[in-house]
Amino acid sequence: MTTDTVPPTSPARRESLTRPDGTPVRALVVDDEPSLGDLLSTVLRYEGWAVETALTGHAAVRAAKASRPDVVVLDVMLPDLTGLEVLRRIRATQPDVPVLFLTAKDAVEDRVAGLTAGGDDYVTKPFSLEEVVARLRGLLRRSGATAAAEESVLAVGDLRMDEDSHEVSRAGVDIRLTATEFELLRFFMRNPRRVLSKAQILDRVWQYDFGGQANIVELYVSYLRRKIDKGRAPMLHTLRGVGYMLKAADGEGA
Repeated sequence: MTTDTVPPTSPARRESLTRPDGTPVRALVVDDEPSLGDLLSTVLRYEGWAVETALTGHAAVRAAKASRPDVVVLDVMLPDLTGLEVLRRIRATQPDVPVLFLTAKDAVEDRVAGLTAGGDDYVTKPFSLEEVVARLRGLLRRSGATAAAEESVLAVGDLRMDEDSHEVSRAGVDIRLTATEFELLRFFMRNPRRVLSKAQILDRVWQYDFGGQANIVELYVSYLRRKIDKGRAPMLHTLRGVGYMLKAADGEGA
């Protein structure tokens, strides 16, 4: 396998991300190709992160339990367990840890399958190391695993979001969201009563066009609807052919 990489020391070093307590971000890299795992680890250590590696699915599950990483880079094809099974086992003990899938598969259905299974992002081989690092930094910020840059509480109608604690509730009832769902809802809540197109959402939430596959937006909007609107007056609305809008339910304040 040939990976389109850049030398680990070539990019300008960016502002270091740390955990809220000031300690280094903990990353777990899972890939059965030692050379690729070492390369990714070198680049992430250059970012100032603490990195562990695993060559098999079973080793990855053990490492995740022991180190409780803040983010996981996970190859879909492993010699013992599939990446999807590893994800399932890791999420059994760490339901909120963001996961970036690596795979040689490039079909759209494979990408969507990985995200539907609970992965937060997806990169196909060959890939740029800079792209992987950028994706991971975005996932860490969305998950709240890194030090918060600002403090604020967003409110639309009876929907509340604490951007520091990543707590979300509606009418006082807690709502559990994945890292990507949280970032998508935050974008809506920062733009209430504004129609947001799929292109805008892709650019803001995923920060790339996902190969032009805007159906991933539809998928995640449906996830949000099940959690935000189920059994309640709807807040998340579709304007067919235009985009989506979040607004307070009828009878509620904006």
